[in-house]
Amino acid sequence: MKILVISLAGIGDTLFATPLIHELRANFPDATIDVLTKEAGARDLLESNPHVNRVFYKNLLRCSRLATLRFLGSLRRERYELSINTHPQSRIHYRIAAFVAGARTRLSHEYECFGWVDRRLVNVTLPQDYSRHAADNNLALLPLINARLRLPAHALEIYLNPAEQTWADDFLEQHRLAGKPWLGVHVGSGGTKNLAQRRWPLENFIALAGRLRRKHPELGILFFGGPEEKADHEQIRSQLTDVIFPSTKSLRQAAALIGKCAAFLSVDTALMNVAAAMQARGQIIIETPTWNKPVEPYANPFTLVKNPAVAGRNLEFYRYDGGHIKATREELQRCMASVTVEAVQAAVENALSENP
Repeated sequence: MKILVISLAGIGDTLFATPLIHELRANFPDATIDVLTKEAGARDLLESNPHVNRVFYKNLLRCSRLATLRFLGSLRRERYELSINTHPQSRIHYRIAAFVAGARTRLSHEYECFGWVDRRLVNVTLPQDYSRHAADNNLALLPLINARLRLPAHALEIYLNPAEQTWADDFLEQHRLAGKPWLGVHVGSGGTKNLAQRRWPLENFIALAGRLRRKHPELGILFFGGPEEKADHEQIRSQLTDVIFPSTKSLRQAAALIGKCAAFLSVDTALMNVAAAMQARGQIIIETPTWNKPVEPYANPFTLVKNPAVAGRNLEFYRYDGGHIKATREELQRCMASVTVEAVQAAVENALSENP
């Protein structure tokens, strides 16, 4: 059997597919299992995954139609018997990709935006379930292909190599953090649609770090991020002189380092899911309007700092229907500013006390 797992929505969403990929290998040990991603980071996180044969990386949303058709035509020539659009991939573009890639059986979840065209593009479907994690929504597809759960437990999976683990150990030694508590922080969020507006105010992160350093001078604080966070990191650097910005060369190096923290703070974004995959201790999430059960840290304990402006109305703000967060820029900024520095500080200090 030749299987194509289509995971084009994002880095964290590709991690949500890893329990399904592992179960596919357990059910079909001799199958060819390939994965299609559109994010370089997603491709990198699948590197060394023993359950994957090949990873195809192509950002189809940035390609011309001709380039997209040529690429998907090359996948069509692979003659896959089965393709699986993993959860959450609500936009019709992802189902068009599955149709052009041409597997005989094409699985997908059904979303609110599903119509008669979608049902022509894919031919085996299952309604999504907001009460389940995205990884469990994916595992629920197995009975549709006469497969079953064979593993005793599931988790998001990143397979690091010894060199990456050694790099993280060396980094902590160089910065005199080996054996000491330190807090990892990610100030960013996704950049598609209007997701960047769900960031906690940068001045709040700066105020939090200043308070923590004054109260806990032995605590290391590491700010993680990529090119999207460069400007934010420069602003933090201009106001705080005793925090660290790891110069990781890849998301895999960042993962190796995050796995060694005493606590990790973020909103619901890709690095939150990397932290869950690495079983990071003391995981803390600031609630955003996009927070819901399908995206919470999977199989890893966490603390949620409640957002009083969201007040349980998460699905009113955001659903997997292909649309934006249903709020203006100003509304989202006020919403995220409603989470106080004091509330986040209390959650961080509690996590640090539990992971000395």
